[in-house]
Amino acid sequence: MRTAYFDCFSGISGDMTLGALIACGADVGAIRAELAKLHLDGWDLTAEPTERNGIGAVDVTVTQVAELGHGRHLHHIEEILQASELSDNIRSKALAVFQKLAVAEAKVHQTTVERIHFHEVGAIDAIVDIVGACIALELLGIGRIVCSPLPMSHGFVECMHGTIPIPAPAVLEMLAGVPVYSVDIVGELVTPTGAALMVALAAEFGPAPAMTVGPVGYGAGKKSFGNRPNLLRVIVGDSQVSEEKTEIMCIETNIDDMSPQFYELAFERMFAAGALDVYTQPIQMKKGRPATLLTALAPKECVQAVAAVFFAETTTFGVRMFPAQRMCLERRWVPVTTPYGEVRIKCGTFQGVQTTASPEYDDVRRCAEACAVPLKRVHQAAMMAYEES
Repeated sequence: MRTAYFDCFSGISGDMTLGALIACGADVGAIRAELAKLHLDGWDLTAEPTERNGIGAVDVTVTQVAELGHGRHLHHIEEILQASELSDNIRSKALAVFQKLAVAEAKVHQTTVERIHFHEVGAIDAIVDIVGACIALELLGIGRIVCSPLPMSHGFVECMHGTIPIPAPAVLEMLAGVPVYSVDIVGELVTPTGAALMVALAAEFGPAPAMTVGPVGYGAGKKSFGNRPNLLRVIVGDSQVSEEKTEIMCIETNIDDMSPQFYELAFERMFAAGALDVYTQPIQMKKGRPATLLTALAPKECVQAVAAVFFAETTTFGVRMFPAQRMCLERRWVPVTTPYGEVRIKCGTFQGVQTTASPEYDDVRRCAEACAVPLKRVHQAAMMAYEES
């Protein structure tokens, strides 16, 4: 599986994350094209080569040309993402990040998630950083993220609420259960955006996983911390996925009284809560009533969060939960060049033998739309390029 290890020796922020992923090979032009699907005006994204303490890096800057209003609520962010043409994978990842932020901010300010008002992280630059990072992860074919323990600095920082201590209260709320360590540095190392990205997207925190090292990229921070290079290092590689069965939970319910329009948002929020898959099946209930079986598959640790979405977003009064076993192929992504652009081929291997290969749908669709050709033509070209490689 394509894995990214986030080595946060000098902390993490949104722009450092995006810069490191670009340094690993995520194409800036493709990121800009995807970000345009947010239909937000008033921003510009630059990615320039730089160095910190002699180490080459990418410095990302989001220039805010215009910003209206005084921040956004979570539902505003959700509306922006829902109205975009981004892939479901990108939208669900970005939404999960903002939800982590909303829960933490709500607890700090002693209010509800619905009433919390994003300021800095609701601005255009933060939205571009978060969504851009999710886009870059998809472009690189990252299937798993592991993050190092995070350094805790000290001091104070200015924000919309005035002067607050470092680490910011919302950062500490999000890092509950995450390994951290103290460093004698005055200044913010881990920003709320950086913390939310890792807490929402990382599968685990700890040392670098066993993997074959591929691209290594550095994202530059804006401040100087003397002898410590203000960089985020991301190591991309291929890790072996166990072919043994793993246990997950199946959560399901029968629904016969809900508008079909409600399922789309329920799906997205279940994925954001950690569901591995969500699907529906037509069924027939007592007295011949047509109905829908709504099922979510999730890791054990995400069951409560996913079940909460069932109760919040559907009309059900109860869910069934039972264990299931899951076996996955070892996956790797092979990029191929077609007349319509680059497409990743997802290859699956079982017991050392490749059993399947298929073009990534989002890549195929992106190329088909950009070149105004049928999707199946791009699919065929991608498979032909892969077979000839």
